[in-house]
Amino acid sequence: MSFFEGEFYIQAAAASGTEAVLKRELSDLGYAPSGAEYGRIRFAGNMRDVARANVFLRTAGRVRIELARFPARSFDELYDGVRALPWAEILPSSAALAVTARSIHSELFSLSDIQRITKKAAADSLCAAYGLNRLPEDGVTYSVEAGVADDTVTLALDTSGEGLHKRGYRVIVGDAPIRETLAAAIILMSVWRGDRPFADPFCGSGTFPVEAAMIATGTAAGAARSFAFEKFALAPVVAPSVREEARSLVNLSAKTEIFASDISPAAVKVAQKHASRAGMDKFVRFSVGDVAAFRSPLSHGVLFANPPYGERLMKPRELERLYRDFGRAFSALDEWSAYVITSFYAFEKFFGKRADKRRKLYNSEIECQLFRFLGAPPPRGKDGEIR
Repeated sequence: MSFFEGEFYIQAAAASGTEAVLKRELSDLGYAPSGAEYGRIRFAGNMRDVARANVFLRTAGRVRIELARFPARSFDELYDGVRALPWAEILPSSAALAVTARSIHSELFSLSDIQRITKKAAADSLCAAYGLNRLPEDGVTYSVEAGVADDTVTLALDTSGEGLHKRGYRVIVGDAPIRETLAAAIILMSVWRGDRPFADPFCGSGTFPVEAAMIATGTAAGAARSFAFEKFALAPVVAPSVREEARSLVNLSAKTEIFASDISPAAVKVAQKHASRAGMDKFVRFSVGDVAAFRSPLSHGVLFANPPYGERLMKPRELERLYRDFGRAFSALDEWSAYVITSFYAFEKFFGKRADKRRKLYNSEIECQLFRFLGAPPPRGKDGEIR
């Protein structure tokens, strides 16, 4: 019998500060997620649910299957706990096993030793089950994480392969890009729901507008890419039915207004290429323009921005001038809201407006603040539609 034929716990990894958004995504997919535990949110499911999480989740960085959870305060306990797993129900004899490790608040803290002992225990179990002296490891790679937190070991098998921020549409990376998963999280935690104007005046490689268009059209985040679980030899084939489910939910007739601009013609050209690769180019209006000249005749829109920050891209005085120009342009918009992510500590001072909410987020490894500036909500008719 295969381990993958039954139900188990699944972990979805969330970036710091985005856990609540990911939990809401899981609830919307019909699951009962746990609270976040060291950036991981657990829910029960089977292999089809693994596929759905990989295909549909916009804000998860990775999806793993929980193989086991047991206490261990010594390396002997770690070995015994790992060795006890029915590894031959999980991995074929040809599997190449890659082990990563993490440790938080635990007696076992040497990551290299955790990796070594975990791999040895799993290999010993597989060799005994398959009658081998040693594993050939000439087949598909299976990546297992040995996470030790509060003296409890959790073994988890990666099902994603490349990180889920790699949707497949972004092939050219500009300066200081924002991850697709983070851009989606910022959009999903905003007041924008596809029925109000959307603008990004620093579009760079186009991540914000492309993610917005995918959200507005119901296009699944991972619909156009492959995943590690599709090569699991002992797992049932589930991806085709989930991709068909994803296709059935796409609405290419969605009415949405998404505007993207950048002062760099080269950046706009790249953003257009990425929108085209994602199949979203008809939903985004691109233009070349300086943020100082940004205007819109529309009201109650929502602006998203990942402007330049840090001395690698611009000197402090250049940033100050840029943020002043940005603030003046925003103040002229009619009841717009804005979500701006930057690591520049004095952003509000030069933007000329105090945020009504701030949230700490990480753009890759850079600690940033997400500044929210809320405008008045748009008027709605009795039917709930925006007038």
